[in-house]
Amino acid sequence: MSYKTDMGRVIGLGSAKQGAEHWFGERLKAVAMIPLTLAFLCIVAPLIGESYETVVATFQNPLKAILVILFLLVTFKHLEEGLQVVIEDYVHGKGALLTLLIVTKLGCWAFGLAGIFAVAKIAFSG
Repeated sequence: MSYKTDMGRVIGLGSAKQGAEHWFGERLKAVAMIPLTLAFLCIVAPLIGESYETVVATFQNPLKAILVILFLLVTFKHLEEGLQVVIEDYVHGKGALLTLLIVTKLGCWAFGLAGIFAVAKIAFSG
């Protein structure tokens, strides 16, 4: 029997001690992705069919390179957290759960870092 009030149980954050932090972080990243996606599309879409020199010149602009890198960071972190929730909800075997979480995390980090490396390489070396 618990002697805590409803407020005390809410403030106690439950057995996981995480509360709504994960949920709020996902929503914050989703909102941040709106302007970053628009900026990404405005930067990258005009480059389709352009010459190599035009693409390099575009990504050597620091503002454009930073916006694309921010887009990649937020997108892959949001993807990682979203897939983690789906895996935790629908995979029930402990071994499979752990394996999928590790593969998902490593995959998201690998693709995100590869994209960031590509933009940085163009921005710094041309």
